[in-house]
Amino acid sequence: MAAQPQNQVLLLLLVITTIISMVVVVVEGASWCVARSDASNQALQTALDYACGSGADCTPLQSNGLCFLPNTIQAHASYAFNSYFQRKAMAPGSCDFSAAATIAQTDPSYGSCVYPSSVSTAGGTITPTTQTSNNPTTPTTTTTTTPANGGSGGLTPGLTPPFPDNSKASLEYMISSILVPLSILLVLTLIFQPM
Repeated sequence: MAAQPQNQVLLLLLVITTIISMVVVVVEGASWCVARSDASNQALQTALDYACGSGADCTPLQSNGLCFLPNTIQAHASYAFNSYFQRKAMAPGSCDFSAAATIAQTDPSYGSCVYPSSVSTAGGTITPTTQTSNNPTTPTTTTTTTPANGGSGGLTPGLTPPFPDNSKASLEYMISSILVPLSILLVLTLIFQPM
């Protein structure tokens, strides 16, 4: 019988952990991927080319697009990075771009240039295609994506360097998504444990 109060304390701790985990998921809210202010123009251009050639919707960055102005590498890279990040469902590593990007908790949208804040607002789905490249710095066959809007896939296509998946962008979401089901499972195990 001495184990029963101990189980109740453990059950209470698990319930509290579950509630805190759920609150973290709800409070986190939207996040955006933007260019780092200390990134070099060359790093931003390379990463911008990669993002636009690998699934980001870069149509708004064209000269007649809603996000063309200001016409700076920093502004264009931020929009492209965020589009790529949202289309990849904010997956870990999708907001790194060789350390040229970072996660922002405040909406970077301005005027009529609206940055997507979810997969559903990021401009459609990604359609994978295979393309042969004659660029000597890339493999003979590379996999690229065609934007859902049918665009050419980049501002300056051809540069598609591999980027390492070392971003901690969605670590909070991963931790919460693991803690919640695990806590629920432990609570249910304790509730239905024979006495």
